[in-house]
Amino acid sequence: MDDQSSDFLTDYLNTPSPTGYEMDAQRIWAAYIAPYTDEQHCDAYGSTWAVLRAKGENAPTLMLDAHADEIGFAVRYIDDNGFVRVERLGGTDAAIGRGRRIRFLGTDGEVIGITGNTAIHIRDDGDKAPKVWDLYVDLGCDSREEVEALGIRVGTPGVYCDGPLMLNDGRRLVCRALDDRLCGYILAETARQLKEQGIVPEWNVIFANTVQEEVGCVGAGMLAFNLAPDAAICLDVTHATDSPGLDKGRYGDIRLGKGGCLCYGPACHPNVNARIELVTDAAGIPLQRETAGRSTGTNTDSVYRSRMGVPSACFSLPLRYMHSPVETADTQDVQSCIDTLVAFVRSLRVGDDFRHRL
Repeated sequence: MDDQSSDFLTDYLNTPSPTGYEMDAQRIWAAYIAPYTDEQHCDAYGSTWAVLRAKGENAPTLMLDAHADEIGFAVRYIDDNGFVRVERLGGTDAAIGRGRRIRFLGTDGEVIGITGNTAIHIRDDGDKAPKVWDLYVDLGCDSREEVEALGIRVGTPGVYCDGPLMLNDGRRLVCRALDDRLCGYILAETARQLKEQGIVPEWNVIFANTVQEEVGCVGAGMLAFNLAPDAAICLDVTHATDSPGLDKGRYGDIRLGKGGCLCYGPACHPNVNARIELVTDAAGIPLQRETAGRSTGTNTDSVYRSRMGVPSACFSLPLRYMHSPVETADTQDVQSCIDTLVAFVRSLRVGDDFRHRL
């Protein structure tokens, strides 16, 4: 990762992008990918995409998708004493919600609050993990009026404050919102690599950074319907199972530092998967595997069923501690995912057709 890539990723990760409020981060992503693509667009709800045009006319189209949103909170209620109650945006884990700092996107700028945490000395011995409605946020105010004067209203979104840091070995990246901002970074760096390597693809390539994945894979479904790609690879994170207490018989064996992870299941088209297997094997790129017996829980589920069906793959970055402020990924896996996508795009030919035939 050179200085240009590192500065982009740091800026991108530090910019809040809670579900439904992704545009600040989208503008950063679009500005970075612009020099490496031919055009950039945005739809009504904020899904943003960049197009790399094929060398010929009437070429098929590949959609490479990641999601731009992160989990967060939204203000539900402000009491008379100035304490704020919140609702979840996406799959925020209330069990780890106490004693944390939150950045609210107020009408007059960012406002920092802290979630209350009663001291262990005066908590009930039988105290259980909180529900989201048990959490309250202290903004340093003594009344509802003081809170509202800060630009905080019912509906105001917020995210945890935790920014990026590298663990001691210099290879593992820790931050909130690596799910899925790190995959948006992978898409942008894939576009950059294609440009710098002088690769003009035989397919059009759409780099899509879609919204509202955390509340039902919404933006990707809208965009796939709009753009009607001929094939797709949807990038997301998947659970690394190499930390203590995880049953590999139940969750599979997925490790940090061993490469991207290809999913197998009803949503994942075997022909697209086969091409990924071929290009990674030929290039010596590490590849891990996982199974989704029904849905993948990613944008793949919305993309593959769009219109009359889009042959799609679910390709994931291993991640520890998902949906927490300390999500952890290995930068070697990030590079492996970039290498895989570059190899896949390079392999495409105009006559390729991933649909099943009799």
